[in-house]
Amino acid sequence: MTLTASAPPATGRLLPGLVLTAVAVGVALVVNRLVPALSPAVVAVTLGAILANTAGVGPSVAPGVRFVSRTVLRSAIVLLGLQIAVPDVLALGWQPIVIIALATGLTFTLTPLLGRRLGLSPGASLLVATGVSICGAAAVAGMHEATGGEGGVSDDDDVAGALSVVVLYGTALIVLLPLIASWLGLSARQLGVWTGASVHEVAQVAAIGAATGGAVLAVAVTVKLARVMLLAPVVALTMLWTGLSRRRSTPLVPLFVLGFLAMVAVRSTGLAPQAVTDVAPQVSGLLLAAALFGLGTGIDVRKLLRGGRALLLGALSTALIGTFSLALVAVLV
Repeated sequence: MTLTASAPPATGRLLPGLVLTAVAVGVALVVNRLVPALSPAVVAVTLGAILANTAGVGPSVAPGVRFVSRTVLRSAIVLLGLQIAVPDVLALGWQPIVIIALATGLTFTLTPLLGRRLGLSPGASLLVATGVSICGAAAVAGMHEATGGEGGVSDDDDVAGALSVVVLYGTALIVLLPLIASWLGLSARQLGVWTGASVHEVAQVAAIGAATGGAVLAVAVTVKLARVMLLAPVVALTMLWTGLSRRRSTPLVPLFVLGFLAMVAVRSTGLAPQAVTDVAPQVSGLLLAAALFGLGTGIDVRKLLRGGRALLLGALSTALIGTFSLALVAVLV
């Protein structure tokens, strides 16, 4: 009787890639501890790109890396909802909510139009618009998960450009916003609202708040999390507008986005135990870092450097949301 080798168990195929990802996340956490302005997610995607463009991603680790860039990503976005309590957002008052809605809506609408003028693909323009207007790397990854892949509008190169925008300009804002606020004589509340309404990453918002005082930090993070809530409706509207929900026989709102909304509801109604809500930011941050390491392994740096138009679009989009939200803050806050 002839024996044939059976395929390794699914967990066995995934294990090398999962171990590699865990090591990368560990390094990202160390870098974040040394430089708090660099979130573990941003460091992880950079490590993924470095690996892909030097040693490469071998066949033994590829299955595990693909797993974290898809399945783990969805889990991270779902858990992100546990950080958002609707009563906290409403307690800000109507002015910050209006600023968030107008600045985010304008930026998300105009950025793809600017991208078209610059000759960028629709996918690249969409991901830059999402990352700048909503919540940085998490928004880029979430939108790509919903609209990328076969028959979609975005690809790995589009992700690379959008993530570069988030890292470059979000980091620059950590220095620029407090300087501009000091020059303009903004109050702590005005700076907090402006920071939360215009800066890309939650970690970058927290870095500005930590450097400028607790009053700024509390307002800025709450405003930023209110922007994160817009990820779900923006993804749903994009699926509807592009017709992807019809062409790909997928739900108008992807299941991971529904999960995100469910977690917002759980947090807002007080059903989640305090111990769970306390640890949720750390867990979702770790999962997002793992997922973005996986996405980073799909980045071709040579293509990215040749495609400077995404960086130009990111600069224009960042200037747009920063200027418009500042004008609204000056009038309403």
